[in-house]
Amino acid sequence: MKVLFLTHQGDLAGSTNSIFYLADGLAQRGHQVFVGCRRESLLYQLLKDSTAEAVAMTFRGRLDLDNMKQIRDIVLKEGIDVINAQSSLDRYTSGLSRWIFRLPVALIHTRRQMPKSTGLFLQNWYYTASTSCIVAVSGGVKSALVSLGIPSDHIKVIKNGTPKSKYVLEDQALAVQIRERLGLPGRAVVIGCISRRKNQEQLLEAYANLKSDVWLVFVGIEEDDGLKEIELSPEQRSRVIYTGMVPREQVLYYHQLFTMEVLASTMEGLSQSLLEAMALGIPVIATNAAGNPDLISHGQNGLLFEDGDIMGLADSIERLINDKEIRQSLITQGRKTALEEFEIERVIDRYETLFEEEIEKRDS
Repeated sequence: MKVLFLTHQGDLAGSTNSIFYLADGLAQRGHQVFVGCRRESLLYQLLKDSTAEAVAMTFRGRLDLDNMKQIRDIVLKEGIDVINAQSSLDRYTSGLSRWIFRLPVALIHTRRQMPKSTGLFLQNWYYTASTSCIVAVSGGVKSALVSLGIPSDHIKVIKNGTPKSKYVLEDQALAVQIRERLGLPGRAVVIGCISRRKNQEQLLEAYANLKSDVWLVFVGIEEDDGLKEIELSPEQRSRVIYTGMVPREQVLYYHQLFTMEVLASTMEGLSQSLLEAMALGIPVIATNAAGNPDLISHGQNGLLFEDGDIMGLADSIERLINDKEIRQSLITQGRKTALEEFEIERVIDRYETLFEEEIEKRDS
C-alpha cells in the first residue's frame, strides 16, 4: 500500500506527534509512506529518522495551485493509493488536485480538532463530496461535524494513540535540573498544564480559589494581558510559573514534575498531552467537552468539570490534593487506559484496515 499524508501544520503540537506515530508505524509495517509537509516544520525534521519519507511542499492557501501540482506529481510518480489530509489547507488542495487532475486515489480527511466554524453549506458539501470518508479522532469531533451537516455515515471514529516505548525516561537528572531551574520545592504540590493557549484563564481562576498551598506551572505559553488581569494574592502570583515553549524532547520530563495536570480546553479532538500525563501516572482533570470524555471517564481514570464551572474545577483540584485513595485509583486506571486502550498499534491497525477498504472500493 502506498500512502501520502498531508499537513500544512506539523509544528510543536499534539497533532504533529499523532501524524508522526501513524506514518512511521505504517512504514515500519512495510507500507510505502510519504508525508507532504513544510520543509521548515518540526514534522519534516522528525521524519529524517523514520522509514516514512518527508516530501517538502508549499501550503500557501486553500487555492494553492503549486501545492495541487505537487500532490499530483507525487501521486503519479509513486503510484499513491490513498491520500490522508490532516489539516485545513491541505483538505482543500488535496480535493481540488484530485478533481482537476483526475487522480486515481482514495482521499480521506482526518479531523483532529473541534471544527471552529460551520463553513456554510458549500464547505460541508465539498468536504463530503471530495472524500471517500472523514476520520474523526473522537466521538466529540464526530458529533460536532454531524451537527454542522456532514452525514454521520460518512464519518468514522479512530481515536488517537500513544506508543508505550515513549515513556522510558532515562535522564532523570534532567527532571531534577528542570525542577531546580523553575524553583520548585522538592515536596511542593504542583498543578501543571501543558498546552498552547487554550482557556488557561479557567485554571488560573480556580487556582485563585484554592485553600491548599500549591504551585501552578503553565508549559507552552507566556503570561499575557488576559492572564495578568486575573486577581491573585501576591503569594499566589509568586507561585505561578510560565515556561513558554520548551524543547520537544523535554516535555515528558515536565509532566513528571506535576502532582496533577489540568486541561481547560474545549477544542481538543483527543489530547496527546492528557494521554502523556496518564501514561506517566499523573492524575488528570479536564473540561467535560470536545474529545475529553472520549478519553476520561469521570471518577474512574480522571475527573471532568463543566466548562465555566470555576468552583467545580477548584473542588476537583482540592479533592486530588486531599484524597490519596482517589488519587491513586485515578493514577492506576489512567495508566491502564493510556497504555492499553489507547496503545498506538491499535490506531495503526484501524487506519491500515480503513485504507485497505477504501482502496478496494476505488478499484471495484
